Amino acid sequence: MSFNLHTHTTRCNHASGTDEEYVLQAIQNGYDVIGFSDHAPHIFPQGHKSGFRIPCDMAQDYAESIRALKEKYRGIIDIKLGFELEYYPDLFNKEIEYLKGFEYDYLILGQHFTDNEYEDYAKYSGSETNSVAVLDKYISQAILGAKSGYFSYIAHPDLINFVGDNDVYIKKMTHFVGRLKEIGIPLEFNFLGFTKGRNYPNDDFWKIVSSMGNDVVIGLDAHSPDVYSDKENLQFAHEYLSKLGIEPMNSITITNHKSEKEILR
Repeated sequence: MSFNLHTHTTRCNHASGTDEEYVLQAIQNGYDVIGFSDHAPHIFPQGHKSGFRIPCDMAQDYAESIRALKEKYRGIIDIKLGFELEYYPDLFNKEIEYLKGFEYDYLILGQHFTDNEYEDYAKYSGSETNSVAVLDKYISQAILGAKSGYFSYIAHPDLINFVGDNDVYIKKMTHFVGRLKEIGIPLEFNFLGFTKGRNYPNDDFWKIVSSMGNDVVIGLDAHSPDVYSDKENLQFAHEYLSKLGIEPMNSITITNHKSEKEILR
């Protein structure tokens, strides 16, 4: 594995280690490209303050730190500046214009909430639900995000924790994966969820992906630098996918803030 585009920093309040420690671990373990994609700062209405993303007053520091490391390690490793972002329909266009000011290299879609995250009815996607309406909302928002053209891939597309009728889940996710295949956006096999035994990766979901033939990328979702040295579990992840007939991508096209394309190998 020569690249990883899913890396967080301490600014999101649930990661550890310095920015440079991630870079050094990536270099030591043979990575050619590392992308930082911390949870995007967001200007919310009603004065909402998120507890899991970069605060707006730390966003410039984040961008400057990653760009400084990019220059420091130029010729040794390729470092990209990115954000992990939700698709919230009412806020999306304004948010994209805000993020463009940081001249990011790429965005990844991580739909952590349906609807949004600041209303009383907001639903965290990883919370158990037997509501088909919530499942449908997750799918529809993720599809709209994928269709926007701003995202390079979808992080943990199986994050939605539906515990209702499994036949319904399979039917709905077959539609979801098929639409994403049509759009042509890669799907992330999430290494963090795999190693921590979370509700994702979901076996049924990845069987559907295998049958559909979607492009797949492994994302470390690194919240500590030592994740880059976890070669044993990374091998297990490759074996899991191999048994399903899935070969992860060894290159990926990213879209930057100017909608220009770059192929990472």
